[in-house]
Amino acid sequence: MINIQKIENISNHEPQRIKKYLFVWCSKGQMSILVDQKLLELTENQALTITSGQYHCFKDVKNTKGYVLDFTLDYICKTKKDIELIFQNSLFCHFDYNEIITINNPKDIERELHKIEDELVKKPFQYLESIHSRIELLLFETNRSKISNGGEVWKPEALFLGFLEFVRNNFEHNYPLKSIAEHLKTSELKLNELAKKHVGKTAQNVIYGLVISEAQRILHYENKSIKEVAFKLGFKDPYYFSKFFKNHVGISPSEFQNRLRH
Repeated sequence: MINIQKIENISNHEPQRIKKYLFVWCSKGQMSILVDQKLLELTENQALTITSGQYHCFKDVKNTKGYVLDFTLDYICKTKKDIELIFQNSLFCHFDYNEIITINNPKDIERELHKIEDELVKKPFQYLESIHSRIELLLFETNRSKISNGGEVWKPEALFLGFLEFVRNNFEHNYPLKSIAEHLKTSELKLNELAKKHVGKTAQNVIYGLVISEAQRILHYENKSIKEVAFKLGFKDPYYFSKFFKNHVGISPSEFQNRLRH
C-alpha cells in the first residue's frame, strides 16, 4: 500500500516493475535511474515521479542521499480530486514522460518525507490518514515548483484519467472504445471530447499510444516471443500485431528487439 526507503539503502539494481507510484527524491549527490528506455540523472534537490507499470532500475546511487516513496493508486485516490491531483501537471504521466523537477523549497519536501518515514515506523493513531495528507503536501510543493520553473498547468478530469487507467489495466482484453465507454458508464463521444481537450488526440489514438508503449516495455524487458507479446496485448493475430507496431514505431517488433541487443 505504501512504503518508503532511503536511497542509500537500495540494494536491488535490476530492472523492476511494480503496480505502485514512485516519488524519488535526491537531497544530496547525484543518481542515475533507468525508466523504461530512458536514462535519467537526478542531482541535489530534484524529484522524479515514476508511474505504476513502468520499468525502473537504480543504476548508480553511490554517495547519494534521499528517499524513494511508493504507494498504490487505491491508497492515495479516495476521491475524484485525489486522482486529479496525482496526475495534475503530468506528475505521474500515463504517456511515459518522466520529468525531473527541481524543488524550490527542498526543506518542505525533506520534512514531509522524514515524517512519513517516522509514522510508518511508529504507526501512531490514524497514521495512514496522516501520511495521505503528507503525500498531498509533497505533490502540492512539487506542482508549485514545476509551475514556478516554467512548467505548464495541466488539469485532466477524473473521467479521462479513469479511461487511461482502464486501458493500462486491461491490455490483454484489447477492448474496443465502445466497450471501454460502457465500462466507464459514459459515451464514446465524451471520451473523444476529453481526449481532444487534454492531449489533442482521438480516444482511439490515445489507446494506440498506450498499447505501443506497453509493447515496447515487454519487448525490452521480458523474454517473450513476438507471438507471446501479441497475445499478451490482446492481438489474436501476431502478424497483425507486427504490422500495427511497424505502422506506429517505424520498425518491426523483431527489428526493435535486435536494436536493443546491439
